[in-house]
Amino acid sequence: MEFNEYQKAANRTLYGNEQVLTNCALGLAGETGQVVDLVKNYTFHGKDLDHDAIVKEMGDVLWYLSQISQWADIDFDEVAQDNIKRLNARYPHGYQPNH
Repeated sequence: MEFNEYQKAANRTLYGNEQVLTNCALGLAGETGQVVDLVKNYTFHGKDLDHDAIVKEMGDVLWYLSQISQWADIDFDEVAQDNIKRLNARYPHGYQPNH
């Protein structure tokens, strides 16, 4: 699935049109916290990293990102392409620690 396709399909489930940006930004923070909590429990508390749970939470993060992009009239493909462009400029030979 292309990012723009995802963005359009995800937008179908957006509830309301009041304060969408604030709702999505706060939702993004909350869902990101869920991902962080799963990683924290794995790293520091010896729990297994629950594949299904992290996939679900990462999907929720993706949904909120797509809807912020939709609200700002930014194609989600543009977000992904710009990020890769900046990463390639920053790390032209890939990430190489201590070089």
